Amino acid sequence: MTTAVTSAGTPAAQTTLQPAASQKTSGLTSDFETFVKMLTAQATNQDPLEPLDSTEYAAQLAQFSMVEQQTKSNTLLEGLQSQLGLANMAALSGWVGMEARGVAPGYFDGSGEITIAPNPAAAADSVTLVVQDTKGAEVQRVTLPVSADPYQWTGLDDDGNPLETGEYKFVIESRKGDELLLQEYAEIYFKVNETRMQGGDVGLITEGGSVVLASAVSALRDPQS
Repeated sequence: MTTAVTSAGTPAAQTTLQPAASQKTSGLTSDFETFVKMLTAQATNQDPLEPLDSTEYAAQLAQFSMVEQQTKSNTLLEGLQSQLGLANMAALSGWVGMEARGVAPGYFDGSGEITIAPNPAAAADSVTLVVQDTKGAEVQRVTLPVSADPYQWTGLDDDGNPLETGEYKFVIESRKGDELLLQEYAEIYFKVNETRMQGGDVGLITEGGSVVLASAVSALRDPQS
């Protein structure tokens, strides 16, 4: 099971790794500087009686020029990518306060409901909703209809008592008889509290503080409608 969700309160969300474009540019810059040093040393230390062949020297200068241009081009592309990301974030700022649908932990505050969008296997004859806490421990199992209709999870345990306040993850298990056909995290509707840059993508901050990439959202709705 995979998910594009990270926690905003952990180092995973505030990544210290440079974007791929930045890493490539940094590598090219380093190679470029090394090339300049080697070329300079070669020209300085060449034997005056046997100077470097002019054709070979011209080829090296041409290579030098190509590396320099490639470095500049990558720096320019990196800047354009950053600007496009900021433009996307500004465009998606209108999502704040809306409910987005995607694979994400749902935040339960002791009351209210979380809308879950199951997508069971077509061949299944039974479907189970498995509720997990943030550590992945199972806290509840609910039998669902074999249907893709939305399910309203109330956050109540089997005795009708509300579960603890916090984030919960939802797994859909599709079975045919005793055979497990499909097991995957379910999409849910979650409220967008903030938009934030996550590398080259825009991250949506949920009520519980998790981050969902905007590119992973499959639907958007007004909670007042």
